[in-house]
Amino acid sequence: MKRREHLKWVGATLGSPALSLLTGCGGGGDDVAPTTPAAPTLLQISVTPAQATVAVGTTQTFTATGRYSDGTSVALDKGVTWSSGSTSIATVVSNTGVATGQSVGETDVIATVGSVSGKARLTVMAPYRQVAAGTGHNVAIKADGTLWAWGDNLFGQLGDGSLIRRLSPVMVGTSKDWIAVAAGEGHTLALRKDGTLWAWGLNTNGQLGDGTQTNRTTPVKIGTSTNWVMVAAGGRHSLGLQKDGTLWAWGRNFEGQLGDGKEADLFKPTQIGTDKDWTFIAAGALHSLARKANGRLYVWGSNEFGQLGIDTPQSNSAGRPVMRTPTALEPSTSTSWLTVAAGERHTLAIRSDGTLFSWGDNLFGQLGTEGGLRQFPAAVGVGTDWIAVSAGSRHSLALKKDGSLWAWGDNSQGQLGHGSAVASRTEPQQVGQQRNWTLVRGGAYTSLAIQADGSLWAWGRNDEGQLGLGDVQARYQPAQLTP
Repeated sequence: MKRREHLKWVGATLGSPALSLLTGCGGGGDDVAPTTPAAPTLLQISVTPAQATVAVGTTQTFTATGRYSDGTSVALDKGVTWSSGSTSIATVVSNTGVATGQSVGETDVIATVGSVSGKARLTVMAPYRQVAAGTGHNVAIKADGTLWAWGDNLFGQLGDGSLIRRLSPVMVGTSKDWIAVAAGEGHTLALRKDGTLWAWGLNTNGQLGDGTQTNRTTPVKIGTSTNWVMVAAGGRHSLGLQKDGTLWAWGRNFEGQLGDGKEADLFKPTQIGTDKDWTFIAAGALHSLARKANGRLYVWGSNEFGQLGIDTPQSNSAGRPVMRTPTALEPSTSTSWLTVAAGERHTLAIRSDGTLFSWGDNLFGQLGTEGGLRQFPAAVGVGTDWIAVSAGSRHSLALKKDGSLWAWGDNSQGQLGHGSAVASRTEPQQVGQQRNWTLVRGGAYTSLAIQADGSLWAWGRNDEGQLGLGDVQARYQPAQLTP
């Protein structure tokens, strides 16, 4: 009785495994093999990011996570096969999940393990991020940070080491860290991610800033500063801003466009004044403009056609009206400006309330109004939804808040993009019906613009291949460059 009670207590206390052990020790039972748990089954694969956007030629890395039957989620770094729904739009490295955009469009990026798969959506955009328009050449930065140039190359302004014009974009060097670019009459300026300044092309007036008057066919680093944040290229002069808000200028100065109070050319970047609150710069053929942190505009250089928007009692040695130092556009401190653009002989600016103003030469209607030149700023129309503006030699371009593109002025080469080259326009007219334009630039007789999808479009004069379309035929409406 005591034996049975003891076994009963042990079984009740330790549970059946202990009871089985005791039974086995008695030699009267069979051994029981341990049971191996079944491996969890992969049920689902999630791909991250679920939606991604890249430019043509750039990459995106995808990762996969598996959800199993036991409720766990594990990163899948082995045994995954990656593929693309359309290899013409994007290719994917099968064992890494690195996708590369090939052409504009959308496709799936698929991760597969056995019979289980998951996918993400990849959108591939056109590659252009920024573009600058010169007199006969143009330069653009792609999303991958590479720099491309095309058109006239008489002075080496394309930077490809030759003096050969290019009808299609050619890559400038091998660097992939360009962040800003500007194009002048025959020279080019650009900034790299490390804040360094580079220049190439025509250097007759020292506009490259390397201390010489020697033309350069490849990019030359200017000085040792790593603080540059903005550059602007005029006809034959250059402007720059540094991170501390200081203003710098170099190149031709006969019309006072450098702002140092003198008439002599400068062959190296020279600080203008001592102020440290400059935030934006623009350079025309012979005049310059800049905005301060308080929104006020300052002007200097040639005022022969009223392009400074002020009275200029000064004159240069040739007797032409000039302003040799930065001078406030208006004596009032109440006016705040959003942005400004300088053409050959005219100026455009958008006030902070979205109103567009213009002044200077108006021979071709580039001010957007009837009549001759205008010495002081006047509003263009009654709209208050302007957000961006660019001035070509004798024509003007602007964007509205709704993404629409507008043009006016000289149209002798079709640079307004309205489908013909028969007449100038004296008031803004919309270019096409698209409402997805994000950037616009006016050259001598050409126009360039980028749409929200990263595509680059060009129109107007093309005798030097400055449209980048592979030929020398003018275009009277926007034509897309090949990515």
